[in-house]
Amino acid sequence: MKIYHNPRCMKSRQTLAIIQENGVIPDVVLYLEKPPTKTALKKLLKMLGLKPEELLRRGEAIYKDNYKGKELTNEEWIDAMIEHPKLIERPIVVSGDKAVIGRPPENVLDLISKS
Repeated sequence: MKIYHNPRCMKSRQTLAIIQENGVIPDVVLYLEKPPTKTALKKLLKMLGLKPEELLRRGEAIYKDNYKGKELTNEEWIDAMIEHPKLIERPIVVSGDKAVIGRPPENVLDLISKS
C-alpha cells in the first residue's frame, strides 16, 4: 500500500493513522517534496477514475492566482499538477490496481479490506 501524503494536512494524517491502526505499513510518498512523474500521475488518475481537472485543489492560492477560469487540456492540467504538486488533491492511497482519495479518511477502509 502506498499513500501520497502531506504531513501538514489533517485528512492525510488521519488517513495514514487509519492505515497504520489496521496493521498496514504503507510506503509514504511525500509528494510535495517528490511529485509524481507524468506517467505516475496518469496512472493514478486512471486508477481513481478521474479526469485531471477533477483531482485539482481549487482552494489553493496557486490555482486561484494562475488557473481559475482557464480551460486547459488534460495534458496541461497534468503538467500544472506536476509543476505545482499542491494542486493535487490529497491524500491518495494506492493498493494494487486500486486507488482512493482519503476524503473522508474512512475511504481507505475499502482498500484495506481488499488487500
